[in-house]
Amino acid sequence: MIPSKTEVPPLARYPEEWEKAVTSLGARSFAGKQVFRWIQGRSVMSVDGMTDIAGSLREKLREAGVGPVLEVALVKTSTDGTRKLLVKMKDGATVETVLIPGTTGPKRFAEGADAASDAAADTEADADAAAADTDEEEEGGAVRVTQCISTQVGCAMGCVFCASGVAGFKRHMGADEVIAQVLLAKEYLYPGEALRNVVLMGMGEPLHNYDATVRTLRLLTHPEGLHLSSRRVTVSTSGLVPEIRRLGEDFQGRIGLAISLHAADDDTRTRLMPINKKHPLSELMKALREYPLPPRRRITIEYTLVAGKNDTLEEARKLGKLLRGLPVKINLIPMNPIEASTLGPTARDRVLAFQTVLTDTGYSVFIRKRRGDDVAAACGQLALLGAKPKVRVDRS
Repeated sequence: MIPSKTEVPPLARYPEEWEKAVTSLGARSFAGKQVFRWIQGRSVMSVDGMTDIAGSLREKLREAGVGPVLEVALVKTSTDGTRKLLVKMKDGATVETVLIPGTTGPKRFAEGADAASDAAADTEADADAAAADTDEEEEGGAVRVTQCISTQVGCAMGCVFCASGVAGFKRHMGADEVIAQVLLAKEYLYPGEALRNVVLMGMGEPLHNYDATVRTLRLLTHPEGLHLSSRRVTVSTSGLVPEIRRLGEDFQGRIGLAISLHAADDDTRTRLMPINKKHPLSELMKALREYPLPPRRRITIEYTLVAGKNDTLEEARKLGKLLRGLPVKINLIPMNPIEASTLGPTARDRVLAFQTVLTDTGYSVFIRKRRGDDVAAACGQLALLGAKPKVRVDRS
């Protein structure tokens, strides 16, 4: 049975929605919570694995279409232990999701991986860059894993340094397809690893698919499900101002917010990010200043350094001035090469100089370490399978 457009897909249901669903099938309401716990707490998406559910109810759930909505079509493993999963949906559409291991605790990467990689030198910066502000210790010395998940097939934002929008926007993903990436990817954790952070900064603009994003966030943090701390879940946006305000209202600022900024003036940002025409910097900065951050929390500012476009020391000074007074941390991301663009990364010495200008102004500034770039799993490299790359004009 295919759910109607207004019906919540089974894998995206809350416990109370499952209670109503099972009672309509003739079961007692408590079985609804059992089903929810199997799916969201134990990552069991097939009713055959729900061993304490009555056989008659399992059969009815099966007939109602309860089951996996994704399958892993391909896994690529980087030498640093990063895994990129190509996942296929029922309509044949594909997206990518990435598992990024930290370097604390036991190092149990795939055979042939370089456990002595210099990625170990900036574990904290990398974790900070990818996810939440947190001082919590890892339980049992486990390797902390961050998962980057997708929310759309393709992307409508058209940022010139990002591969996700190469073929344009295809469709929104359902909340069941978004959360299923996390449920499915847990099977690809190595011994000694634990999923600790989830970032919605894969393919697509999460706030463009707002309802599915919100439902996914509530499922990720539900106490009877995965029960991730809201401090460990981050939404990255190119700057959809009305939706930023809605996110703040809906979660009282508890969900991490990352802003893809990439420029400190409207002319430069519009050339790099067309969304700036609709939501210019003055509007975006106002929304950030009004965002209801809890105490000691910060907004993450993502700034991709593109050679010759936004990487001068004057740009760094403008950025420092633009962000003055905001509780932020800044992640500098030397552009990762993508087939669809002739643009390239800023040289290392210029990256360091850019960082110095900002740190001297008093900001916490991290340089994003490339993770998984040898399998095109690094920031900005997630692409739509089969999309024909378009060589972008090198806009001056």
